[in-house]
Amino acid sequence: MSWSILVLSGVLEAVWAAALSASGGLRRKRPTVLFAVALVASMAGLAYTMRDLPAGTAYAVWVGCGASLTVLWGVVKGEERATWGRSLLLVLLVGSVVGLKAVS
Repeated sequence: MSWSILVLSGVLEAVWAAALSASGGLRRKRPTVLFAVALVASMAGLAYTMRDLPAGTAYAVWVGCGASLTVLWGVVKGEERATWGRSLLLVLLVGSVVGLKAVS
């Protein structure tokens, strides 16, 4: 259960990062509200999972999920370029997250 919540919290990290970017420096109301709600939910999920998982592992998985999804969202929106190097590094990042689960 903790791993599922942790991955969901990582997804919410990507949501709040995208909402923060869309908020225009916290000047636009809807993205700012989405940012705040997703941030609190993401942190609460991370805190909950740290009761069962080591802090370093939980944080690494949370950041890995959030960072990779944030980059993918930027590529889908056309704000970032998808290069072979970036793609390879994202695969390595996701592989590292899976590896942390496998050795836990």
